[in-house]
Amino acid sequence: MDPSSNRDVEAIGEKSRFGLGGGEKSVGPRIAPVLPHLRGLDVADDESGSDILGKQIEMEVGNAIKYRTCSWQKTAALLFSEYICLAIMSFPYSYSVLGLVPGIILTVVVAALVLYTSLVLWEFCLRHPEVRDVCDIGQMLFWGKTSAWYITAVMFILNNTFIQGLHVLVSAKYLNTITNHSQCTVVFAVIATIICWFSSLPRTFSALSKLGTASALFTFISVLLAAIFAAIEAHPQGYNPDPNYINPTTGIHGGEPIVTAVPLKGTTFVVGMNAFLNISYTFIGQITLPSFIAEMKEPRDFPKALWAVTIAEIILFSLVGGIVYGYTGNQYNTSPAFGSLGNEVYKKVSFSFMIPTLIFLGVLYASVSARFVFFRLFEGTRHKSQHTLVGWATWGGILAATWLGAFIIAEVIPFFSDLLSLMSSLFDSFFGFIFWGVAYIRMRRVDGGVYWLREQSLYGYMMLAFNVLIILIGLFFLVAGTYTSVQSIIDSYNQHLVGGVFTCTNNGI
Repeated sequence: MDPSSNRDVEAIGEKSRFGLGGGEKSVGPRIAPVLPHLRGLDVADDESGSDILGKQIEMEVGNAIKYRTCSWQKTAALLFSEYICLAIMSFPYSYSVLGLVPGIILTVVVAALVLYTSLVLWEFCLRHPEVRDVCDIGQMLFWGKTSAWYITAVMFILNNTFIQGLHVLVSAKYLNTITNHSQCTVVFAVIATIICWFSSLPRTFSALSKLGTASALFTFISVLLAAIFAAIEAHPQGYNPDPNYINPTTGIHGGEPIVTAVPLKGTTFVVGMNAFLNISYTFIGQITLPSFIAEMKEPRDFPKALWAVTIAEIILFSLVGGIVYGYTGNQYNTSPAFGSLGNEVYKKVSFSFMIPTLIFLGVLYASVSARFVFFRLFEGTRHKSQHTLVGWATWGGILAATWLGAFIIAEVIPFFSDLLSLMSSLFDSFFGFIFWGVAYIRMRRVDGGVYWLREQSLYGYMMLAFNVLIILIGLFFLVAGTYTSVQSIIDSYNQHLVGGVFTCTNNGI
């Protein structure tokens, strides 16, 4: 079936109160037929998005476990828990490399790009409510190719598992910090893995949203305390009043904290690019959004949650990054910035409020991965919608497998942060930019018919050029990000900064 010849008048006429520009926006027809593995959901190619959504909600009536239950407020809680996270405390370091002015400008620009691409993603999901995750979207975008689904699925699972591994590692780092390394680091990693697995057991995002709200609130308190403590303490960690002093271990110069509006002379491309990618990766989270939208009772309200979290991100990231950088300067900055606090009590108190996020964000990605596997195993069966022993045992087993993989990754890979940057460059280039530039073009193609290019208005051509630029930005992330990540790994080896595997060595800050 050619979707361009199958205009669904009702779908074209549907209106969303919160479109890309804040006004009403038409929701157009499908770009492709329903994928073969989604036909079991009893949806047809000629049904509008609202018809499919209504049918999905109707099918869940009487189920013990309902998935289409999230309000926009609960979805906002999930978004806040995903974005208002530990990564905020790496912004001071990025600003110290890029300079305060370029750093804040890039923060706003990247946030705006992610907001736009997320709204394109949302429009795609309104047209195709049957999609359950980004893997379904990947297959549909690239002309229904099964190979596209498998490639997207591999990137999807690896990306999520590496993020889980990062949270196992950082949780062990926290336990080492708060207990002054009272146990072997591997023991702390095991404890963190077990706690995260148990916290992952709720089966719906609606249930997880309450934990997400607490996570975002405690993170806000944590970073706020860190900024306040950085401002009121006499000196940051490692401070030496002599500007001629050079720390023999770290090579850090003494003197008062140096704050610059622009990058320091001699800043290399690799260092600057890594700082920029650090900002970008904090914002790029579109990989989870299709899964969130798939559990919303009214997906049209998604932009409310998205705008709320984007505005909060820009304000919080810029303020915390700028304030902490202002008091720690280029010399005394650490990532995460808790390590820049010279007062041990300040450090431990502010870091402790980060505990819910250290656990919950990994839980969120584990849940997204588990849904991906679980739904494909039990779609159309009672194990998906009812409380059965087989369903719960399988759910717990899938989660255990993801957390075991996360634990191994956290312990085996000694250059974890660099490898995470490498994986992000390879995957976020697609999930953050390329997919949504392609989605925009394919949706406009089916809206305009065979002659859509020659019939475009000036605005249409400008938007087309903008989305081609988004695809090119994704390719830049893929090429430049991969290069800088690999070079950083090489530099770490050359400087003997790579530690051992399954080590008991203290990794506290």
